[in-house]
Amino acid sequence: MPSDSSPIAIQDQTLGRLVSAVIGKDAAGSALSVLAIDPILSETGALSETGETVSRAQVAMALNVALFADLLDRVPTAARYVQSLRERGETIVFDHGALRTIDGETGVLPRGYEGFGRFLAPLGYEVGGLYPLPKLRMTGRAYVQRDLPETIPQFFVSELHVDQLSEPAQVACDSIFGTSVDPLGEAEWAALDVLSAKGSCTFEEAVTALRGALACFARQHQPPALADYEVLLPETKEGAWIATEGNAFNHATTRTANVVALAEELKEDGYPMKPSVEISQNGRVRQTAILADKVVRPFREADGAEVPLPVPGSFYEFITRDIDPETGRLDLTFDSGNATGIFAVTRGA
Repeated sequence: MPSDSSPIAIQDQTLGRLVSAVIGKDAAGSALSVLAIDPILSETGALSETGETVSRAQVAMALNVALFADLLDRVPTAARYVQSLRERGETIVFDHGALRTIDGETGVLPRGYEGFGRFLAPLGYEVGGLYPLPKLRMTGRAYVQRDLPETIPQFFVSELHVDQLSEPAQVACDSIFGTSVDPLGEAEWAALDVLSAKGSCTFEEAVTALRGALACFARQHQPPALADYEVLLPETKEGAWIATEGNAFNHATTRTANVVALAEELKEDGYPMKPSVEISQNGRVRQTAILADKVVRPFREADGAEVPLPVPGSFYEFITRDIDPETGRLDLTFDSGNATGIFAVTRGA
């Protein structure tokens, strides 16, 4: 069993080749050079008559690595932070990533969390916790990878309940999100079905499944009408964020030993940090984040012309998890209060 988990070795092994196949060798190498990877995930799959075998855990981790790389491309402050660690020779424990969805009219795309749960399940994910977010009119679900729950990142999938908004906001949501398309086709589902049934697949099937999953982390609807956006913004800044960013990877999160001390260090280094650290009710989970970077997105005017405007984009988060004394294991839960506080970093000025 290969034991060398250095970045160079990983790039040449199954996990590295998977990531390279979907985002390119340079981007894969850059991400893998700074992420802490469980050695089990670096193993080369067995050979059979149908080709090299890839586990669902490897596909799950490859998806997370690719999403991590994508976020760094879109979030300059996150790229700056990660580069500082790379220069010091430090690695990142990737705790979880997040995305936002619409529990409402979404065209041919399955609504809400179902649009993601459907392909996360074949990758070995299951819902590990349900987190009501009533102040935001949302609900969050934590998806945990069953095979390696502590070393493969979780997904925190939230959904906005459109039926809890005012009638004008509901109409605006239907107008914006009703144009959504479904990026998963027959080839992607065939590969995902193999993973679901066997827990593994061929390398080629894994690449097909990965490309389909990655395509889901994008804006699936048409650019929003500016008039609809202006209706949503004062009532639900989270809905307005989804209107411009869609289901893009909302944030990636570093698991760190002392998030309070790290937050102070980053403030001193000039990072635009969230003012306070969120602490869970049980005291074991502490979180903070860099404020979201601004991005420029297109909006449709009444005459059909497009106008580019600056809006909040994605961001980078930090979390400290303590041991749960009842289980003796890392507390992998989330907290509704923490999540509500973290959502504020994409609200802008």
